[in-house]
Amino acid sequence: MIDVCLLGTGGMMPLPNRFLTSLMLRYHGSAILTDCGEATQIAMKKRGWSPAQIAVICITHFHADHISGLPGMLLSMGNADRTEPVLMIGPKGLKRVVESLTVITPRLPFELHFHELTDAQETIMMDKEIMPLLAVTAFKVRHNMTCYGYRFDLARIGRFDVDAARALGIEQRLWNRLQKGETVTDTEGRSFTPDMVLGKPRKGLRITYTTDTRPCDSITENAKGADLFICEGMYGEEEKKAKAKEHMHMMMSEAAQIAKKAQPKEMWLTHYSPSMANPSEFFPAVKKIFPRTVTARDLRTLTLRYEDDEA
Repeated sequence: MIDVCLLGTGGMMPLPNRFLTSLMLRYHGSAILTDCGEATQIAMKKRGWSPAQIAVICITHFHADHISGLPGMLLSMGNADRTEPVLMIGPKGLKRVVESLTVITPRLPFELHFHELTDAQETIMMDKEIMPLLAVTAFKVRHNMTCYGYRFDLARIGRFDVDAARALGIEQRLWNRLQKGETVTDTEGRSFTPDMVLGKPRKGLRITYTTDTRPCDSITENAKGADLFICEGMYGEEEKKAKAKEHMHMMMSEAAQIAKKAQPKEMWLTHYSPSMANPSEFFPAVKKIFPRTVTARDLRTLTLRYEDDEA
């Protein structure tokens, strides 16, 4: 299972009742943070989640409302006794930007490792010991600077066939490693591979997140089959469509049209303009386009479980 929390839902600047857009996923005892504007630390504190768990930080782009909270967050992670390395994923130039921001921080008690994105789409497998079976796919979107959306896929292996394992004479102490996808060797020197004892892969979990973009095919493609699609809905008023096009942002109705094509199980809208006092007032119109839409508020949380594990 994966815990999902939309720490904030605001765009451009934090407001007293709306933090800047940031997403946190918790899985297997570790966490992935996507974007980190001002006040992200406060939102995380309100949620009650620990910054010490953050093993990966994904950055969509280098506008201040998506990255300016990073120095404080890194300090909080250090103060929470994190010592393990942290992987940072983001557009080309990420290392230079982060190092510029962290000039104001003292030496951190953990290393920062950088993965700079250069392709239109790229998949990074997470460390199998830290986040087994989890892949992060970054895909380019259409903003006024290089910007990526992110797709998080948690695979699920097939069921372990106990009868097959016994028929092959595999020692029980090796079963767990086979379930984790390892090839094993027994005391007699015989090798066994996971495909010998595992059924067909089962449906996993998918979360897709994108902000600061005009509609584009890459979003639709990466939102297909998603259990949760989180998408920018900067403006609700149709008269602001020209402004959305000028600044390369998205209307709520445009997000709903993408969801209508991609058919995720649910879509959460986020990254609202500071001028939008009440996003839910546009909910009825958006729901007509895609009924499974939520005009999300800060700290909206969901636990996603495999289909046959759902209560």
